[in-house]
Amino acid sequence: MCRIVPLIIVAVLGSVRPAAATPADHLPPHIRQITKFGERAEFSHDGRRILFLSKQFGDVMEYDIETGVISCLSQHFKHHGFNRALYLHNGDILVTGPDKTFDLKDKAARTYARLHATSWVLDKSGVKPLMPLGITMEEGPAVSRTRPLIAWTHDPEPQSPDRPQTRISLGELAFVDGVPAMVNVRQILKAADFPEGQRPVKIETQNFVPPGDKQLTVSAFEIEGTANTDGFLFDIDTGTLSNFTKSPDHFEEVEGVFPDGRSTTVERNEHNGIRAPMADCWRVWFDGSREPQRLTRFLEHAGFKATNPVISDDGRLMAFQLGKANDEAGVGYGLFLMDLTQAPQ
Repeated sequence: MCRIVPLIIVAVLGSVRPAAATPADHLPPHIRQITKFGERAEFSHDGRRILFLSKQFGDVMEYDIETGVISCLSQHFKHHGFNRALYLHNGDILVTGPDKTFDLKDKAARTYARLHATSWVLDKSGVKPLMPLGITMEEGPAVSRTRPLIAWTHDPEPQSPDRPQTRISLGELAFVDGVPAMVNVRQILKAADFPEGQRPVKIETQNFVPPGDKQLTVSAFEIEGTANTDGFLFDIDTGTLSNFTKSPDHFEEVEGVFPDGRSTTVERNEHNGIRAPMADCWRVWFDGSREPQRLTRFLEHAGFKATNPVISDDGRLMAFQLGKANDEAGVGYGLFLMDLTQAPQ
């Protein structure tokens, strides 16, 4: 039997303190919160849905922008949780995550599971089991939205715990009798290829640059052993690298790219010697023709940040997440939607 208990509030040594304000309590009119849980948003090709993870090593979820309905896409099979979920060019979903049980309470085990994730294809029908790709991917892969291309970061050797995130490879996704496989796989970039004076400790690919998908955005972390992180463009055909952030005093990790191929979002803030500082979402132009544009101001609320921004294919919307201080990379506490057409320029 359910009993309703009267709520009694007792003030001890002073009045009851209100809950601490969060950025969600002070949103400008062009930003709205769409979920109070979840992380790592990704727009569908038609811009009507947002793919996301329920939590770190959680389920794959999908949010309908028009109706607000949230669906779980990974409840019809057993799994050990996921790190990433990204729409492929054909509407299927690339997912990455651990392939065996590990101690979720152990930070080292969580870090290893995130940096050495197995990859699968989740069929868009929503009824088939996961189809393995057999590729180990560190952090987030880059997925072409128009072609069967996938790029991913990896170790010099498979499952190496010592030198993570120093290589990037590229492959084509093929289906043989309905079974996915990576073909024409080749290594295209390593940390040692960066120009002298700009060599990072680790790298991570983020996006193919539209409309031609002939370039990749790459984050270069801890350049020359410092706290500096910059964004680079890598030309797949020529192998050339160009630094488009060029800001030694700022942490700038590349995130979602704009569909015109002229700019991208970054997580940005002055690093002050901290290798992974708190950050807000900014827009940066590849050719440097405009000054970086700040898109969020979550840092104005102590202990909070705005991270993992992505852009819809029509360039009108940005989805991002709420983050908190001292959390592991990518952990989110709800998703937000920004109308870029109404944002102050």
